[in-house]
Amino acid sequence: MKLVGRIREQELLTDALTSHRSELVAIYGRRRIGKTYLVRAFFGKQITFSFTGLSKGKRSEQLKSFMLKLNEVSAEFMLKKPRDWLEAFSYFKSYLKGIKETHKKKVVFIDEFPWVDSHKSGFLPAFENFWNDYCTTRSDLLVVVCGSAAAYMVKNIINNSAGLSKRVTQTIKLSPFSLGETRDFFRHKGIPMEEYEILKIYMVLGGVAEYLEHVKPGESAMTTIENLCFKPRAYLEDEYNQVFKSLFEERSYHQKIMDALAGGNKKGMTREEILEVLQVSSGGRFSDSLDDLLQSGFLLKYDSFRNKKKTLLFRIFDEHCLFHLQFMRPFSGSNWMQIFQKQEYKTWCGYAFETICLKHVNQVKKGLKCDQIQSSNYSWSNDKAQIDLVINRDDGVITLLEIKFFNDEMSLTQSDLDCLRNKENQFRLTTKTKKGHYTGMLTTWGVKPNEYSKAIVSNNLTMHCLFD
Repeated sequence: MKLVGRIREQELLTDALTSHRSELVAIYGRRRIGKTYLVRAFFGKQITFSFTGLSKGKRSEQLKSFMLKLNEVSAEFMLKKPRDWLEAFSYFKSYLKGIKETHKKKVVFIDEFPWVDSHKSGFLPAFENFWNDYCTTRSDLLVVVCGSAAAYMVKNIINNSAGLSKRVTQTIKLSPFSLGETRDFFRHKGIPMEEYEILKIYMVLGGVAEYLEHVKPGESAMTTIENLCFKPRAYLEDEYNQVFKSLFEERSYHQKIMDALAGGNKKGMTREEILEVLQVSSGGRFSDSLDDLLQSGFLLKYDSFRNKKKTLLFRIFDEHCLFHLQFMRPFSGSNWMQIFQKQEYKTWCGYAFETICLKHVNQVKKGLKCDQIQSSNYSWSNDKAQIDLVINRDDGVITLLEIKFFNDEMSLTQSDLDCLRNKENQFRLTTKTKKGHYTGMLTTWGVKPNEYSKAIVSNNLTMHCLFD
Protein backbone atom coordinates (compact mmCIF):
# COMPACT_ATOMS: atom_id res chain seq x y z
CA MET A 1 0.00 0.00 0.00
CA LYS A 2 1.53 3.27 -1.12
CA LEU A 3 0.48 6.71 0.09
CA VAL A 4 0.09 9.58 -2.36
CA GLY A 5 0.27 13.05 -0.84
CA ARG A 6 -0.86 13.38 2.78
CA ILE A 7 2.53 14.86 3.66
CA ARG A 8 1.42 16.80 6.73
CA GLU A 9 -0.68 13.88 7.96
CA GLN A 10 2.29 11.52 7.68
CA GLU A 11 4.43 13.96 9.66
CA LEU A 12 1.86 13.99 12.49
CA LEU A 13 1.62 10.19 12.52
CA THR A 14 5.41 9.92 12.55
CA ASP A 15 5.55 12.23 15.58
CA ALA A 16 3.03 10.00 17.36
CA LEU A 17 4.94 6.87 16.40
CA THR A 18 8.30 8.14 17.66
CA SER A 19 7.21 9.91 20.84
CA HIS A 20 8.21 8.77 24.34
CA ARG A 21 4.63 8.27 25.55
CA SER A 22 1.41 6.53 24.57
CA GLU A 23 -0.57 8.53 22.01
CA LEU A 24 -4.27 8.96 21.26
CA VAL A 25 -4.81 10.05 17.65
CA ALA A 26 -8.23 11.15 16.35
CA ILE A 27 -8.82 11.14 12.58
CA TYR A 28 -12.03 12.35 10.97
CA GLY A 29 -13.30 13.36 7.55
CA ARG A 30 -16.12 12.71 5.12
CA ARG A 31 -16.99 9.21 3.94
CA ARG A 32 -14.70 7.66 1.28
CA ILE A 33 -11.97 10.23 1.90
CA GLY A 34 -9.28 7.62 2.68
CA LYS A 35 -9.03 7.59 6.49
CA THR A 36 -8.79 3.80 6.78
CA TYR A 37 -6.35 3.59 3.88
CA LEU A 38 -4.12 6.24 5.46
CA VAL A 39 -3.90 4.33 8.75
CA ARG A 40 -3.36 0.91 7.18
CA ALA A 41 -0.85 2.14 4.61
CA PHE A 42 1.17 4.19 7.08
CA PHE A 43 1.34 1.74 9.99
CA GLY A 44 1.16 -1.56 8.10
CA LYS A 45 2.25 -4.50 10.25
CA GLN A 46 2.66 -2.27 13.29
CA ILE A 47 -1.12 -2.49 13.78
CA THR A 48 -1.45 -4.88 16.73
CA PHE A 49 -5.24 -4.84 16.82
CA SER A 50 -7.95 -3.33 14.64
CA PHE A 51 -11.71 -3.19 15.00
CA THR A 52 -14.37 -1.54 12.80
CA GLY A 53 -17.79 -0.51 14.08
CA LEU A 54 -20.90 -1.91 12.43
CA SER A 55 -23.20 0.53 10.68
CA LYS A 56 -26.45 0.68 12.67
CA GLY A 57 -25.31 -2.34 14.71
CA LYS A 58 -26.90 -3.03 18.10
CA ARG A 59 -24.70 -3.09 21.21
CA SER A 60 -24.79 -6.89 21.34
CA GLU A 61 -23.69 -7.08 17.70
CA GLN A 62 -20.87 -4.58 18.24
CA LEU A 63 -19.65 -6.50 21.28
CA LYS A 64 -19.72 -9.78 19.36
CA SER A 65 -17.80 -8.23 16.46
CA PHE A 66 -15.19 -6.85 18.89
CA MET A 67 -14.69 -10.22 20.59
CA LEU A 68 -14.42 -12.00 17.23
CA LYS A 69 -11.57 -9.64 16.32
CA LEU A 70 -9.96 -10.28 19.69
CA ASN A 71 -10.26 -14.02 19.10
CA GLU A 72 -8.36 -13.60 15.83
CA VAL A 73 -5.27 -12.45 17.72
CA SER A 74 -5.66 -14.58 20.86
CA ALA A 75 -7.52 -17.87 21.36
CA GLU A 76 -7.54 -17.16 25.11
CA PHE A 77 -10.83 -15.27 24.83
CA MET A 78 -12.65 -17.73 22.58
CA LEU A 79 -15.44 -18.48 25.05
CA LYS A 80 -15.71 -15.05 26.66
CA LYS A 81 -19.05 -13.26 26.26
CA PRO A 82 -18.79 -9.82 27.89
CA ARG A 83 -21.95 -8.32 29.38
CA ASP A 84 -20.90 -4.77 28.56
CA TRP A 85 -18.05 -2.69 27.15
CA LEU A 86 -16.27 -2.33 30.48
CA GLU A 87 -15.89 -6.08 30.62
CA ALA A 88 -14.89 -6.26 26.94
CA PHE A 89 -12.12 -3.72 27.50
CA SER A 90 -10.95 -5.63 30.57
CA TYR A 91 -10.36 -8.63 28.27
CA PHE A 92 -8.61 -6.37 25.80
CA LYS A 93 -6.32 -5.04 28.55
CA SER A 94 -5.45 -8.63 29.48
CA TYR A 95 -4.44 -9.25 25.87
CA LEU A 96 -2.26 -6.12 25.74
CA LYS A 97 -0.62 -6.98 29.07
CA GLY A 98 0.58 -10.18 27.44
CA ILE A 99 2.56 -8.17 24.90
CA LYS A 100 5.94 -7.13 26.25
CA GLU A 101 6.43 -3.39 26.60
CA THR A 102 9.17 -2.10 24.26
CA HIS A 103 10.22 1.16 22.65
CA LYS A 104 8.39 0.16 19.47
CA LYS A 105 4.78 1.38 19.44
CA LYS A 106 1.88 -1.08 19.27
CA VAL A 107 -0.92 0.44 17.19
CA VAL A 108 -4.55 -0.10 18.20
CA PHE A 109 -6.96 0.99 15.47
CA ILE A 110 -10.69 1.56 16.11
CA ASP A 111 -12.43 2.50 12.87
CA GLU A 112 -15.90 4.09 12.60
CA PHE A 113 -15.83 4.85 16.31
CA PRO A 114 -19.17 6.76 16.26
CA TRP A 115 -21.02 3.69 14.95
CA VAL A 116 -19.98 1.71 18.03
CA ASP A 117 -21.07 4.42 20.45
CA SER A 118 -24.79 4.01 19.84
CA HIS A 119 -27.45 5.30 22.24
CA LYS A 120 -26.96 3.88 25.78
CA SER A 121 -24.22 1.53 24.56
CA GLY A 122 -21.79 2.58 27.29
CA PHE A 123 -18.93 2.36 24.79
CA LEU A 124 -17.51 5.88 25.17
CA PRO A 125 -17.24 5.79 29.01
CA ALA A 126 -15.64 2.35 28.78
CA PHE A 127 -13.15 3.60 26.21
CA GLU A 128 -12.37 6.63 28.37
CA ASN A 129 -11.64 4.29 31.27
CA PHE A 130 -9.50 2.07 29.04
CA TRP A 131 -7.37 5.03 27.96
CA ASN A 132 -7.06 6.72 31.37
CA ASP A 133 -6.74 3.59 33.51
CA TYR A 134 -4.44 1.54 31.32
CA CYS A 135 -3.01 3.17 28.17
CA THR A 136 -1.51 6.11 30.04
CA THR A 137 0.40 3.69 32.29
CA ARG A 138 2.38 2.49 29.28
CA SER A 139 4.60 4.36 26.86
CA ASP A 140 4.37 2.07 23.84
CA LEU A 141 0.69 2.26 22.79
CA LEU A 142 -0.64 4.29 19.88
CA VAL A 143 -4.44 4.28 19.79
CA VAL A 144 -6.00 5.59 16.57
CA VAL A 145 -9.74 6.33 16.48
CA CYS A 146 -11.44 7.19 13.18
CA GLY A 147 -14.90 8.37 12.24
CA SER A 148 -16.82 9.72 9.25
CA ALA A 149 -19.35 11.48 11.50
CA ALA A 150 -17.22 14.58 11.88
CA ALA A 151 -19.50 16.41 14.30
CA TYR A 152 -19.49 13.42 16.65
CA MET A 153 -15.68 13.15 16.51
CA VAL A 154 -15.19 16.83 17.27
CA LYS A 155 -17.75 17.00 20.07
CA ASN A 156 -17.21 13.64 21.80
CA ILE A 157 -13.52 12.92 21.19
CA ILE A 158 -11.54 16.04 20.30
CA ASN A 159 -13.49 18.53 22.44
CA ASN A 160 -14.56 15.98 25.07
CA SER A 161 -15.02 17.72 28.44
CA ALA A 162 -15.30 14.52 30.49
CA GLY A 163 -13.01 11.48 30.60
CA LEU A 164 -11.12 12.33 27.41
CA SER A 165 -10.70 16.03 28.13
CA LYS A 166 -7.36 17.11 26.64
CA ARG A 167 -6.36 13.45 26.21
CA VAL A 168 -6.17 13.48 22.38
CA THR A 169 -2.52 14.03 21.48
CA GLN A 170 -2.88 14.39 17.69
CA THR A 171 -5.90 15.48 15.62
CA ILE A 172 -6.12 14.96 11.87
CA LYS A 173 -8.98 16.33 9.79
CA LEU A 174 -8.53 14.46 6.54
CA SER A 175 -9.51 16.62 3.58
CA PRO A 176 -10.03 15.62 -0.05
CA PHE A 177 -6.99 15.53 -2.30
CA SER A 178 -5.94 18.89 -3.70
CA LEU A 179 -5.66 19.23 -7.48
CA GLY A 180 -1.92 18.62 -7.23
CA GLU A 181 -2.44 15.47 -5.15
CA THR A 182 -5.10 14.31 -7.62
CA ARG A 183 -2.61 14.68 -10.47
CA ASP A 184 -0.03 12.72 -8.45
CA PHE A 185 -2.65 10.07 -7.70
CA PHE A 186 -3.39 9.57 -11.40
CA ARG A 187 0.34 9.37 -12.15
CA HIS A 188 0.70 6.72 -9.46
CA LYS A 189 -2.16 4.78 -11.06
CA GLY A 190 -0.46 5.01 -14.46
CA ILE A 191 -3.06 7.36 -15.90
CA PRO A 192 -1.38 10.19 -17.80
CA MET A 193 -3.78 13.11 -18.00
CA GLU A 194 -3.62 16.80 -18.93
CA GLU A 195 -4.37 19.24 -16.13
CA TYR A 196 -7.44 20.61 -17.95
CA GLU A 197 -8.95 17.10 -18.04
CA ILE A 198 -8.08 16.60 -14.36
CA LEU A 199 -9.79 19.88 -13.54
CA LYS A 200 -13.01 18.85 -15.32
CA ILE A 201 -13.04 15.51 -13.47
CA TYR A 202 -12.27 17.25 -10.17
CA MET A 203 -15.25 19.57 -10.63
CA VAL A 204 -17.49 16.47 -10.53
CA LEU A 205 -15.67 14.01 -8.25
CA GLY A 206 -13.66 16.39 -6.08
CA GLY A 207 -10.57 14.98 -4.44
CA VAL A 208 -12.33 11.95 -2.94
CA ALA A 209 -9.85 9.10 -3.28
CA GLU A 210 -12.43 6.32 -3.58
CA TYR A 211 -14.19 8.09 -6.46
CA LEU A 212 -10.91 8.75 -8.26
CA GLU A 213 -10.06 5.04 -8.05
CA HIS A 214 -12.77 4.43 -10.67
CA VAL A 215 -11.28 6.73 -13.32
CA LYS A 216 -9.95 4.58 -16.16
CA PRO A 217 -6.94 5.29 -18.37
CA GLY A 218 -7.63 6.52 -21.87
CA GLU A 219 -11.08 7.95 -21.10
CA SER A 220 -11.87 11.63 -21.50
CA ALA A 221 -13.30 13.63 -18.63
CA MET A 222 -16.74 13.64 -20.26
CA THR A 223 -16.67 9.85 -20.80
CA THR A 224 -15.61 9.34 -17.20
CA ILE A 225 -18.52 11.45 -15.96
CA GLU A 226 -20.95 9.59 -18.22
CA ASN A 227 -19.75 6.17 -16.99
CA LEU A 228 -19.61 7.00 -13.27
CA CYS A 229 -22.72 9.15 -12.97
CA PHE A 230 -25.23 8.56 -15.78
CA LYS A 231 -24.92 5.03 -17.16
CA PRO A 232 -27.50 2.50 -15.82
CA ARG A 233 -26.30 1.27 -12.39
CA ALA A 234 -23.44 3.77 -12.49
CA TYR A 235 -21.05 3.62 -9.52
CA LEU A 236 -22.07 7.06 -8.23
CA GLU A 237 -25.73 6.80 -9.18
CA ASP A 238 -26.98 6.82 -5.58
CA GLU A 239 -23.81 7.87 -3.77
CA TYR A 240 -25.18 11.23 -2.61
CA ASN A 241 -28.17 9.65 -0.86
CA GLN A 242 -26.08 6.84 0.62
CA VAL A 243 -23.57 9.29 2.09
CA PHE A 244 -26.24 11.28 3.86
CA LYS A 245 -28.10 8.19 5.09
CA SER A 246 -24.90 6.78 6.59
CA LEU A 247 -23.86 9.99 8.33
CA PHE A 248 -26.99 11.82 9.42
CA GLU A 249 -30.41 11.09 10.90
CA GLU A 250 -33.30 11.10 8.44
CA ARG A 251 -35.27 13.72 10.39
CA SER A 252 -32.41 16.22 10.36
CA TYR A 253 -32.10 19.28 8.13
CA HIS A 254 -28.90 18.23 6.37
CA GLN A 255 -30.30 17.43 2.93
CA LYS A 256 -32.83 20.26 3.12
CA ILE A 257 -29.99 22.74 3.68
CA MET A 258 -28.11 21.28 0.72
CA ASP A 259 -31.24 21.56 -1.46
CA ALA A 260 -31.73 25.19 -0.41
CA LEU A 261 -28.13 26.10 -1.29
CA ALA A 262 -28.28 24.22 -4.60
CA GLY A 263 -31.41 26.14 -5.59
CA GLY A 264 -30.17 29.52 -4.37
CA ASN A 265 -27.31 31.83 -5.27
CA LYS A 266 -24.37 29.56 -6.09
CA LYS A 267 -21.97 32.16 -4.71
CA GLY A 268 -23.48 31.58 -1.29
CA MET A 269 -26.39 32.31 1.01
CA THR A 270 -26.58 33.78 4.49
CA ARG A 271 -27.92 31.78 7.40
CA GLU A 272 -31.06 33.92 7.38
CA GLU A 273 -31.63 33.28 3.67
CA ILE A 274 -31.38 29.53 4.19
CA LEU A 275 -33.85 29.70 7.07
CA GLU A 276 -36.25 31.71 4.94
CA VAL A 277 -36.16 29.13 2.14
CA LEU A 278 -36.71 26.25 4.58
CA GLN A 279 -39.36 28.13 6.56
CA VAL A 280 -37.95 26.88 9.86
CA SER A 281 -36.79 28.56 13.07
CA SER A 282 -33.15 28.99 13.97
CA GLY A 283 -33.27 26.27 16.60
CA GLY A 284 -30.86 23.65 17.81
CA ARG A 285 -31.73 21.06 15.17
CA PHE A 286 -31.03 23.48 12.33
CA SER A 287 -27.83 24.76 13.95
CA ASP A 288 -26.58 21.24 14.61
CA SER A 289 -27.28 20.21 11.00
CA LEU A 290 -25.49 23.26 9.62
CA ASP A 291 -22.49 22.63 11.88
CA ASP A 292 -22.40 18.94 10.87
CA LEU A 293 -22.21 19.91 7.19
CA LEU A 294 -19.40 22.37 7.88
CA GLN A 295 -17.41 19.90 10.01
CA SER A 296 -17.82 17.19 7.38
CA GLY A 297 -16.57 19.44 4.58
CA PHE A 298 -19.83 19.53 2.63
CA LEU A 299 -20.22 23.28 3.13
CA LEU A 300 -17.90 26.28 3.23
CA LYS A 301 -18.46 29.28 5.49
CA TYR A 302 -16.60 32.36 4.32
CA ASP A 303 -16.52 36.13 4.71
CA SER A 304 -18.30 38.39 2.28
CA PHE A 305 -18.71 42.16 2.25
CA ARG A 306 -21.88 43.62 0.85
CA ASN A 307 -21.20 47.34 0.59
CA LYS A 308 -19.46 47.99 3.93
CA LYS A 309 -21.24 45.30 5.91
CA LYS A 310 -19.44 42.06 6.66
CA THR A 311 -21.54 38.91 6.48
CA LEU A 312 -21.03 35.16 6.47
CA LEU A 313 -22.01 33.18 3.40
CA PHE A 314 -22.51 29.43 3.11
CA ARG A 315 -21.99 27.56 -0.14
CA ILE A 316 -21.73 23.90 -1.17
CA PHE A 317 -18.06 22.97 -0.91
CA ASP A 318 -18.23 19.31 -1.92
CA GLU A 319 -17.91 19.02 -5.69
CA HIS A 320 -19.86 15.80 -6.14
CA CYS A 321 -22.76 16.98 -3.96
CA LEU A 322 -23.07 20.14 -6.04
CA PHE A 323 -22.89 18.18 -9.30
CA HIS A 324 -25.46 15.62 -8.09
CA LEU A 325 -27.96 18.30 -7.12
CA GLN A 326 -27.36 20.33 -10.27
CA PHE A 327 -27.35 17.55 -12.88
CA MET A 328 -27.68 13.96 -11.66
CA ARG A 329 -30.96 14.48 -9.84
CA PRO A 330 -32.83 16.61 -12.45
CA PHE A 331 -31.34 14.78 -15.48
CA SER A 332 -31.51 11.23 -14.12
CA GLY A 333 -31.63 8.71 -16.97
CA SER A 334 -30.36 11.24 -19.50
CA ASN A 335 -27.27 11.14 -21.72
CA TRP A 336 -24.42 13.23 -20.32
CA MET A 337 -22.91 13.70 -23.77
CA GLN A 338 -25.95 15.80 -24.61
CA ILE A 339 -26.32 17.52 -21.24
CA PHE A 340 -22.81 18.95 -21.07
CA GLN A 341 -23.38 20.92 -24.26
CA LYS A 342 -26.24 22.85 -22.64
CA GLN A 343 -25.84 26.37 -21.29
CA GLU A 344 -26.60 25.07 -17.77
CA TYR A 345 -23.31 23.17 -17.78
CA LYS A 346 -21.29 26.15 -18.96
CA THR A 347 -22.82 28.34 -16.26
CA TRP A 348 -22.27 25.68 -13.60
CA CYS A 349 -18.60 25.34 -14.62
CA GLY A 350 -18.04 28.96 -13.64
CA TYR A 351 -19.39 28.42 -10.12
CA ALA A 352 -17.63 25.07 -9.69
CA PHE A 353 -14.30 26.55 -10.83
CA GLU A 354 -14.72 29.47 -8.45
CA THR A 355 -15.35 27.08 -5.53
CA ILE A 356 -12.21 25.12 -6.43
CA CYS A 357 -10.19 28.36 -6.50
CA LEU A 358 -11.48 29.21 -3.00
CA LYS A 359 -10.46 25.72 -1.88
CA HIS A 360 -6.99 26.32 -3.33
CA VAL A 361 -6.58 29.90 -2.13
CA ASN A 362 -3.09 29.15 -0.74
CA GLN A 363 -1.98 28.05 -4.21
CA VAL A 364 -3.57 31.21 -5.65
CA LYS A 365 -1.58 33.36 -3.22
CA LYS A 366 1.57 31.50 -4.19
CA GLY A 367 0.81 32.26 -7.85
CA LEU A 368 0.47 35.92 -6.88
CA LYS A 369 3.82 35.65 -5.05
CA CYS A 370 2.23 36.85 -1.81
CA ASP A 371 1.96 33.55 0.07
CA GLN A 372 4.61 34.71 2.58
CA ILE A 373 2.66 37.88 3.38
CA GLN A 374 -0.13 37.86 5.96
CA SER A 375 -3.45 38.45 4.25
CA SER A 376 -7.21 37.97 4.50
CA ASN A 377 -9.50 36.91 1.67
CA TYR A 378 -13.20 37.43 1.04
CA SER A 379 -15.73 38.20 -1.66
CA TRP A 380 -17.19 41.69 -2.10
CA SER A 381 -20.23 43.23 -3.74
CA ASN A 382 -22.54 46.23 -3.83
CA ASP A 383 -25.51 47.10 -6.01
CA LYS A 384 -23.27 47.98 -8.97
CA ALA A 385 -20.38 45.50 -8.89
CA GLN A 386 -19.26 42.12 -7.60
CA ILE A 387 -15.72 40.81 -7.04
CA ASP A 388 -15.07 37.06 -6.84
CA LEU A 389 -12.06 37.14 -4.53
CA VAL A 390 -10.39 39.99 -2.66
CA ILE A 391 -6.94 39.31 -1.21
CA ASN A 392 -6.20 42.04 1.31
CA ARG A 393 -2.51 41.98 2.19
CA ASP A 394 -0.79 43.42 5.26
CA ASP A 395 1.87 45.06 3.06
CA GLY A 396 -0.62 47.65 1.80
CA VAL A 397 -1.74 45.91 -1.40
CA ILE A 398 -5.14 44.56 -2.36
CA THR A 399 -5.69 42.19 -5.31
CA LEU A 400 -9.15 42.14 -6.86
CA LEU A 401 -9.35 38.75 -8.54
CA GLU A 402 -11.75 37.95 -11.36
CA ILE A 403 -12.29 34.19 -11.76
CA LYS A 404 -13.46 32.77 -15.09
CA PHE A 405 -13.76 29.25 -16.50
CA PHE A 406 -13.20 29.29 -20.25
CA ASN A 407 -12.26 26.59 -22.76
CA ASP A 408 -9.53 28.70 -24.36
CA GLU A 409 -7.48 31.82 -23.77
CA MET A 410 -9.68 34.80 -22.99
CA SER A 411 -9.44 37.90 -25.12
CA LEU A 412 -10.66 41.03 -23.32
CA THR A 413 -12.75 43.62 -25.12
CA GLN A 414 -13.53 47.27 -24.44
CA SER A 415 -16.68 46.12 -22.65
CA ASP A 416 -14.62 43.81 -20.41
CA LEU A 417 -12.23 46.65 -19.63
CA ASP A 418 -15.12 48.96 -18.71
CA CYS A 419 -16.60 46.29 -16.45
CA LEU A 420 -13.30 45.69 -14.62
CA ARG A 421 -12.70 49.45 -14.26
CA ASN A 422 -16.15 49.82 -12.73
CA LYS A 423 -15.37 47.09 -10.20
CA GLU A 424 -12.15 48.85 -9.18
CA ASN A 425 -13.95 52.20 -8.85
CA GLN A 426 -16.89 50.79 -6.90
CA PHE A 427 -14.55 48.96 -4.51
CA ARG A 428 -12.45 52.07 -3.93
CA LEU A 429 -15.44 54.41 -3.45
CA THR A 430 -17.35 52.06 -1.16
CA THR A 431 -14.50 50.83 1.03
CA LYS A 432 -12.58 54.14 0.97
CA THR A 433 -9.39 52.11 1.21
CA LYS A 434 -6.05 53.87 1.13
CA LYS A 435 -4.26 50.72 0.00
CA GLY A 436 -3.07 50.21 -3.54
CA HIS A 437 -5.41 47.84 -5.37
CA TYR A 438 -4.80 45.89 -8.56
CA THR A 439 -6.94 43.68 -10.76
CA GLY A 440 -5.90 40.09 -11.40
CA MET A 441 -7.41 37.41 -13.63
CA LEU A 442 -7.53 33.71 -12.77
CA THR A 443 -8.78 31.74 -15.76
CA THR A 444 -8.33 28.24 -17.12
CA TRP A 445 -5.97 29.17 -19.96
CA GLY A 446 -5.07 32.77 -19.18
CA VAL A 447 -5.80 36.10 -20.84
CA LYS A 448 -4.34 37.05 -24.22
CA PRO A 449 -2.15 40.13 -24.12
CA ASN A 450 -3.87 42.98 -25.96
CA GLU A 451 -4.49 46.68 -25.43
CA TYR A 452 -7.36 46.01 -23.03
CA SER A 453 -5.67 43.40 -20.85
CA LYS A 454 -2.47 45.47 -20.68
CA ALA A 455 -4.52 48.42 -19.46
CA ILE A 456 -5.83 46.69 -16.32
CA VAL A 457 -4.63 43.11 -15.66
CA SER A 458 -1.71 43.14 -13.22
CA ASN A 459 -1.68 39.39 -12.59
CA ASN A 460 -2.60 36.85 -15.26
CA LEU A 461 -2.98 33.44 -13.56
CA THR A 462 -4.04 30.17 -15.17
CA MET A 463 -5.48 26.94 -13.75
CA HIS A 464 -1.91 25.56 -13.61
CA CYS A 465 -1.17 27.59 -10.48
CA LEU A 466 -3.85 25.60 -8.64
CA PHE A 467 -1.82 22.39 -9.15
CA ASP A 468 1.27 23.79 -7.43
